[in-house]
Amino acid sequence: MMVKWLRESNVSAIILLLFRLYVGYTFLSHGWQKVSAGGFDASGFLQGAIKNPGVEGWWASFLEGVALPNIDLFNLLVPWGEVLVGLGLILGCLTTAAAFFGVVMNFSFLFSGVANPNSLMALIIVFILVAGANAGKYGLDRWVLPYVRQIMTKKVNDDTVPSKR
Repeated sequence: MMVKWLRESNVSAIILLLFRLYVGYTFLSHGWQKVSAGGFDASGFLQGAIKNPGVEGWWASFLEGVALPNIDLFNLLVPWGEVLVGLGLILGCLTTAAAFFGVVMNFSFLFSGVANPNSLMALIIVFILVAGANAGKYGLDRWVLPYVRQIMTKKVNDDTVPSKR
């Protein structure tokens, strides 16, 4: 019943708009701060997380074996990911995708030992994800999603029709 309300109600769409704006602004402001600083470097953060006794061993191994050796990639992905997630949520454009990547980043921060405000944002993003398209009803998704569906339907139909040679 709650899921149906989140996915179909106009009232929930308005509440989700407020959630999107809050989380989107938080992501955008943190991301833009990193981008505009000109030299974001996550290596100190990652090394601190690896040494943190509260961080799970499997996560510390991931950070040490994957993130640190590819720090240049992560230094690019984190700030620009935050900016793009923020814009997607604020504008309501590809909202579900933006929320998905936002919750992945939030859980990454949580796994690394950063709790505040990421735990609240992760919870809010779960509601946005469960709501699906209704979360972007009052945003660009109103126009973008029908267009994406049209393209995907055409692509699927083109792939299922045998070509004439």
